[in-house]
Amino acid sequence: MDATQLKIQAAKAALDHVEDGMRLGIGTGSTADEFVRLLAEKVADGFKVHGVPTSERTARLCVELGVPLYSLDDMPELDLTIDGADEIDGALTLIKGGGGALLREKIVAAASSRVIVIADESKLVETLGRFPLPIEVAQFGMVATLKAVERLASKLGLSGSIDQRSDKDGAYLTDGDHFILDASFGRIPDAEALANGLAAIPGVVEHGLFLNMASAAIIASPGGARTLLATDP
Repeated sequence: MDATQLKIQAAKAALDHVEDGMRLGIGTGSTADEFVRLLAEKVADGFKVHGVPTSERTARLCVELGVPLYSLDDMPELDLTIDGADEIDGALTLIKGGGGALLREKIVAAASSRVIVIADESKLVETLGRFPLPIEVAQFGMVATLKAVERLASKLGLSGSIDQRSDKDGAYLTDGDHFILDASFGRIPDAEALANGLAAIPGVVEHGLFLNMASAAIIASPGGARTLLATDP
C-alpha cells in the first residue's frame, strides 16, 4: 500500500464523521486533498455541507470539484474540521504548516467544536520536532524576529538551523502575505514552553504547534485505519 492509498484510507474513515448539513472546516495538504475529492463525490450525490477552507489552495480544489464554500465570517462557528498534520505525538499535539497554511488552519480549528486529524502512520512520533517547525512571521522586521526566535531556542536548549522558507519565485509568502521560518530543532521536549515563548515575540504571527486542539486522529497503516483520541494515554 503506497502513501497515496494510505491518505485515501484515512480520508475515507474521516468522511464517516461528516454529517449531512454540517458546518465543516476543510484542511490543507495532500491528505486533505484526498478528503476533498471523496467529499465532492458525496456532494454530487446530494449530500449537503457548508465548507470553510483553510487555504486558497483548498478553496480552489473545492470550487473545481463542486464543494460549496463559505467564509469564516459568514460561518464563524463550525461543527467539525478535518485536516492533516506533519507530526502527531501520543497526546495529539501537532506540528502543522508544512504547506504554509498554519495561520488559517489554526483559526479554523479554534472555531470548530471538534478537530479530527487525518494522516498515515509515518506522521506519528514520540516527541515532536523531527519535522521542521513552521513559524509564520511578519515581513516587517523579519531579521529581528528571527534573532528573537534564535534567542528563545537557545534559552529552551533547542538547537538546529532556523531558515527562511523560499520557493522558485524567491521568499515564500503565505496566503496572508507573511514569511515562514522553518526551525529544524530535531526534538521539542517542551512544546508548551516553546509555543508560549513564540507567542510572546511581536513579529511572530503564528506558529505550527497545535496544542490541545485535536479531539481525535485517524491514522492509516497497511493494517487499516485506527482512531486515537485526545484522552488516550
